[in-house]
Amino acid sequence: MAKRKRLTALGMVGDAETNPVPVPVPPVARIAAEAAAQAALEDLAAELRQARDSGRMVLDLPLASIKATHLQRDRMHMDPEDMASLKTSIRDRGQQMPIEVVALAEGNYGLISGARRLAALIALNDETGDSRFATVKALLRPFDAAPEAYLAMVEENEIRADLSFYERGRLAYEAARLGIFDSPAAAVRILFQHAPAPKRSKILSFVALHQVLGHVLRFPEAIPEKLGLALVKAIEADPKLTCRIAADLDGVETAREERAVLERALSKRGGTVRQDADDIDQDMGQEIRLRGRAGRITLSGRGITEAIIADLVTWLESR
Repeated sequence: MAKRKRLTALGMVGDAETNPVPVPVPPVARIAAEAAAQAALEDLAAELRQARDSGRMVLDLPLASIKATHLQRDRMHMDPEDMASLKTSIRDRGQQMPIEVVALAEGNYGLISGARRLAALIALNDETGDSRFATVKALLRPFDAAPEAYLAMVEENEIRADLSFYERGRLAYEAARLGIFDSPAAAVRILFQHAPAPKRSKILSFVALHQVLGHVLRFPEAIPEKLGLALVKAIEADPKLTCRIAADLDGVETAREERAVLERALSKRGGTVRQDADDIDQDMGQEIRLRGRAGRITLSGRGITEAIIADLVTWLESR
């Protein structure tokens, strides 16, 4: 009796009791299968691209490809103690949170948020040469997300840290210069939308100060509000004052020296900075700032150590 033949699920024929023998798959079926596989791959690739471009995929990017100065930071300096703690955390546990970037030309990326994490990784890579620190985890954001990133950064620091008027003005000016906003005024209006109108007006004055003196000031975040506003008025009245101030600032090494130069520039042209008992805001150096008025003073900053407090108590008791 002849053995029965059977058709397998794989399109092969053979004995019911022996291994099946492959036969050619019909061309139409093969083409259909290949087309389906290609379509599936294209759908997967499109989904991956969409996830990457919408910031839902964490990328590992070379440190050298990140342009840290793409957006201007609101904080001009990073606290050394905070940076040391962050470096220790990344060294022990790795980078826990990705930074945010936008795609630039030639395979580069512009930093939107995560400046401290990026700086810590760069420092660790330079110090150790460990390949673990040669790349940074990042989320890719579309460029039009930059205004929202700026706004989030400002709102966070307005609550968490007391930004100086110069830092606010500088941020608005640089954001407009980069094309994130149409103008410095638009940047101030959007970034500081919850601030009262008089405060926004003062920030715009510091925008003007950064525009004319930002390239020569070394410690601009230490300029008190009243001094900055007086400087802007003086420069508006005498544009040549800018050149004289720039020349006098050559060789300045401390915030106190810089402030003294600015105050002298005002006094030479008959201007004064009113420091009445109702509004004192002074950088004392060594990361200490004094604010207050008659009946109350406040000392703040990382320079306020237990030793400083003890010395202050001793001094007050001796008066």
